[in-house]
Amino acid sequence: MSAEMPATSLLDHVTNISDFIWGGTWYGEQVYLPFGVPLLPMTFMLLGVGLYLMIGLRGYPILKLGSAFMGLFSSRKGKGEGEISPFAALSTALSGQVGTGNLAGVATAIALGGPGAVFWMWITALIGMALGFAEGALAIRYREKTVEGHWRGGPMSYIMQGLGPKWTWLAIIFCIGTLFSGLVTGNSIQSNEVASGLQELFGIERWLGGLIVAIAVFVVIIGGIKSIGSIAEKVVPFMAAAYITMALIAIFINIADIPETFSRIFAGAFNMQSASGGFAGAAIIMAIRAGVARGLFSNESGQGSTPIAHAVAQTDDPQLQGRMAMMGTFIDTIVICTMTALVILTVEGPFSFEGEAVKHVWQSDLGTTAQSGFVTTSAAFAAAFPFLIGNVPLGTLVASVALMLFVFTTLLTWSYYGERAITFIYDRFPGSTPGGEKILHIIWRVLWCVAIWFSATQPSQLVWRLGDISNATMALPNLIALAALSGVVFKLAKGHKDAGNDHVDNASSSETRAD
Repeated sequence: MSAEMPATSLLDHVTNISDFIWGGTWYGEQVYLPFGVPLLPMTFMLLGVGLYLMIGLRGYPILKLGSAFMGLFSSRKGKGEGEISPFAALSTALSGQVGTGNLAGVATAIALGGPGAVFWMWITALIGMALGFAEGALAIRYREKTVEGHWRGGPMSYIMQGLGPKWTWLAIIFCIGTLFSGLVTGNSIQSNEVASGLQELFGIERWLGGLIVAIAVFVVIIGGIKSIGSIAEKVVPFMAAAYITMALIAIFINIADIPETFSRIFAGAFNMQSASGGFAGAAIIMAIRAGVARGLFSNESGQGSTPIAHAVAQTDDPQLQGRMAMMGTFIDTIVICTMTALVILTVEGPFSFEGEAVKHVWQSDLGTTAQSGFVTTSAAFAAAFPFLIGNVPLGTLVASVALMLFVFTTLLTWSYYGERAITFIYDRFPGSTPGGEKILHIIWRVLWCVAIWFSATQPSQLVWRLGDISNATMALPNLIALAALSGVVFKLAKGHKDAGNDHVDNASSSETRAD
């Protein structure tokens, strides 16, 4: 009797596709381009387009970052047409960006690629600032106003109006990718991690935690973008400041470990050794793959989600909102993700790996690819702040509350992104009406909340891997559009507000639409 081959699970197949898209491996074997260059499909695409834009912008996003922050408070009041203030638009975009990627995603990046993955997250963010500027500027340059006076836009709009009707296929692919990514990264991963936090903090069953979050989200999203923007503008600055403060305290307590931590980050980023018996240089590719994939998941630059929020800002200046968008990337990854990474890598505690004591949580059982996620970050904070409140360490309480706030606002914003994608696709059908659009929005909002409840109980590894795939399906058409419209972006950065061609999206403008 012949030996049976081990069964291949759904997770194995999903992991394989994810690894090929981001790392260029097929069932563990590296795929090479000519001259022995490893194939890293989405990594090359994301960093390539971003680097091209950064060069074409002549370092604008980095050089103008200081002045962008100085103008942050003046942006609280709109100075043009739109739905919400430029600051509220940034807060709304940040509410979608700042989520589990900042707490759980950083931990999984370190588990997959080691400390060196953090360096590649930084690189992704710096280059991503150019992508963010391009998205924010194009979102204002190419947006549309319904007959009722509502503004809307995003990649689907700048594809149609900037590139023309012959690119409709690309806009539709983007919208399908948005729905896929919304349900996986904007919903499933978020609700899965918050259910873990509620269970750890209060002992609430995962299905019940998902139900509580779903009801809270529905109460807000029923009011549309203005309701979402109002909540985001109040919650996001507070939650970001509070989290950064607690992380800085945790790092300061373990300040003696900082030099070793940065040494690990930079050494790991360029580690040419083999990994797990693989080819020489496999370790650096794993670090790049993990850092870039998780970096994109966190800040969403190049993915095409944030311009949907920036498109409704009350401004007529594309350059202004482009600066807002690039600030979102910087705040999300360079600031918040770095705080999480340093806490995970520096805090010492009573951790163990396979029964042996280790200094840091990332070296422990909780830092393995099978276990890493929010529990890794939570354990690091618990070690930094072990004082009990009830039966819960203060650090666990801090991390859990931060997670719940981050996830709650992300769920709000991504529901709106999915709504806009549905609207665009619906507009392509003959006979589409404002009434039909309203019905679709209500159905989507209900399904969105049902998905929150359902996803709270799903295996975390599967949804994280699906998230990598869904991010790529959304980012690819957007990156193509950004590259094609790069000339317009460069002119917008110089203050030419009307740069580029103006094509009419007849399917969208021929009928009266509702928000």
